[in-house]
Amino acid sequence: MRKLDLAHDALKLLGNLPAKQFRQVVTKLFELMENPEPQDSKPLAGFEYRRADVGEYRIVYRFDGDFLFVALIGKRNDSEVYKRLKRKR
Repeated sequence: MRKLDLAHDALKLLGNLPAKQFRQVVTKLFELMENPEPQDSKPLAGFEYRRADVGEYRIVYRFDGDFLFVALIGKRNDSEVYKRLKRKR
């Protein structure tokens, strides 16, 4: 099984989620650790990251061997996730 590495921003948002959304996102993170390229995830053009949607949230991540690195977690319909990702470059 891969090891999970959460960026500070992702960890902060995860800690502020209501219980239901927290469970949804954490369940999806565990699924991504098992299979980092599920059918419902897509690569992001121009980035080395992929995105996966869960409920009303989007997880931006990449995987490398034994690590799953989660860069951001944010609202699905909010373009702020991608603006924050561009700033992280």
